[in-house]
Amino acid sequence: MPHPQTGIIPAPSPNALFLILRVLDPPTNGRAVAKVTAGVPALIEKVGAVDPRAKLVCTVGFGSTLWDAVSPNKRPTGLRPFTAIDGGNLRAPNTGGDVLLHILSKRHDLNFELAMRIRAQLGNMVEVMDEVHGFQYLDTRDLTGFIDGTENPSGAKDRTQVALIGDEDPVFAGGSYVFTQRYVHNLKKWATVPTAEQEKAIGRKKKDSKELSAKAKPPTAHISRVVMEENGEELEIVRHSFPYGTVSEAGLFFIAYSKTLDIPEKMLSRMLGTSGDDLHDHLMDFTQAVSGATFFAPSLEVLKSLGSR
Repeated sequence: MPHPQTGIIPAPSPNALFLILRVLDPPTNGRAVAKVTAGVPALIEKVGAVDPRAKLVCTVGFGSTLWDAVSPNKRPTGLRPFTAIDGGNLRAPNTGGDVLLHILSKRHDLNFELAMRIRAQLGNMVEVMDEVHGFQYLDTRDLTGFIDGTENPSGAKDRTQVALIGDEDPVFAGGSYVFTQRYVHNLKKWATVPTAEQEKAIGRKKKDSKELSAKAKPPTAHISRVVMEENGEELEIVRHSFPYGTVSEAGLFFIAYSKTLDIPEKMLSRMLGTSGDDLHDHLMDFTQAVSGATFFAPSLEVLKSLGSR
């Protein structure tokens, strides 16, 4: 199998930087942008050499519209824009984006240095739509106080099987579809809720992330909505989500890698109450999605080829 980009399979480092960019005039600038992004793996090695122990990695993703500009004759079969969801009081907007840079390492300064160098090379061909600096919070908890990512696949073999395209689309094997959302939490409202009620909203114990019993866990709990099975197999994604924020606004940058966008879309539909059973994820009563976009992260071989077209 071709080689995946370096940020997808390893477990997340303590610091993340997410950049979502809009390409100005894609028919004119798309190929030049692709050439810059094709050079990102070499730039990672250069910046990462400052401190190899920091394990600097980066994944580059392309939005649906930009992909057509840089590779009009070859397209991943499952790449499509995110369709906004309107569940009445609960909504998930489609804010889009052309380029995603997902940077990870043990050092925030190296993440920043890599992002600055890439941004400088892209110049006035792009504008920044969203920039989020994520951090590990306490012992890998969300800002709600609950341990995050308990259901995440562990180990390279399982994560590869969940995240990477294989024989179903051989031209793009080793690539991955990416779904992103930025959530703003209402932490003040959340803090007024007793711990026992918070645990029912999540479906786990707050202290140790132990799953509530089937009797105690309501169908509106977060894990009741996002843990799904089809044909006896659990539908999984590889999450790299990170808390972010300031004392004025804080939340979660959600990012999922998958070999099909169907899975995160089904999860989100169940969370927002649009899956047909008239139930929604009660965690959504305390947080709001303010962005939403889909991307394709090609294999290293395909990424390199985009820069030579």
